[in-house]
Amino acid sequence: MGRWPVDARERLERAAVELFVAKGFAATTVPEITARAGLTTRTFHRHFADKREVLFAGGEFAELATRMIADAPADWKPMRVVVEGVVTVAATRFDGRREELLVRRGIIRSDAGLGERELQKWADLGRAGTAGFRARGIEPMRAALLAETAMTLLRVAAEQWLDHDTDRSLAEMVREAAAALRDEVSAR
Repeated sequence: MGRWPVDARERLERAAVELFVAKGFAATTVPEITARAGLTTRTFHRHFADKREVLFAGGEFAELATRMIADAPADWKPMRVVVEGVVTVAATRFDGRREELLVRRGIIRSDAGLGERELQKWADLGRAGTAGFRARGIEPMRAALLAETAMTLLRVAAEQWLDHDTDRSLAEMVREAAAALRDEVSAR
């Protein structure tokens, strides 16, 4: 048997979110989270730097974006890389988690510091996407535009998906947003 519970991270996340909803983010302490999860504060800090990181942990999205751009077929045009990458992220990381994401969004919107932290995560993702497109040989301004377009497609589609009770997937919403963007750009 392992030294630490294998589900410690998930227990801590669940306990933290329950407390954030019940008491508010600012009023919730790490000792309260660990007590609710039946774990120690030392275990908490093994998984998270602070309680904000329960909502924003890891740089996996930035790493994922860089890897997806690098792994896309060489003959794909950059906008295809953008759309297919965002569709993949939507399908694998968001679809099936609508209720959980609504709760997370509510917690973030309730605290200005969390809103700032979310903006920082988006900025990190944008830099990673830009670097990924630069590695494909795309000049800096175009690479930045492509990365920002990917994030905009994800944010706009996700907001629409969360705001409207729909049985459509986020991946479908991303494709719809990409088509709308294509129509707007071609209408100029």
